[in-house]
Amino acid sequence: MHALYRVAALAALAAGLAGCTQTTQSESTSMSGSTAAAMRTGSPQDEQACLTAVAQQTNNTVTVLSSEFSEANTLVMVGVGPNRAPWRCLVSRGIVSEVMSMVNEGAL
Repeated sequence: MHALYRVAALAALAAGLAGCTQTTQSESTSMSGSTAAAMRTGSPQDEQACLTAVAQQTNNTVTVLSSEFSEANTLVMVGVGPNRAPWRCLVSRGIVSEVMSMVNEGAL
């Protein structure tokens, strides 16, 4: 009988833990007007600051691919152009500290 209680308890525990995992998905917006699902925990203010900074450097359409909040800097990954070439942007409270292409330009 104890084995039956153990199985029931383990099943309840597993069901409870299954509900603990959650991912955040939302619609990403771009300066070109397209949308796509992306992992985003950065603020809209930081994402917009990065979109503006990358667009100014590339003179091309840009889209937020993902954003990851950190107390030091938020990392925003931006897709550039129709192929969404990856760019990295570090930003905090709307102030961009770094913009960098992630494309291996030596391989082009």
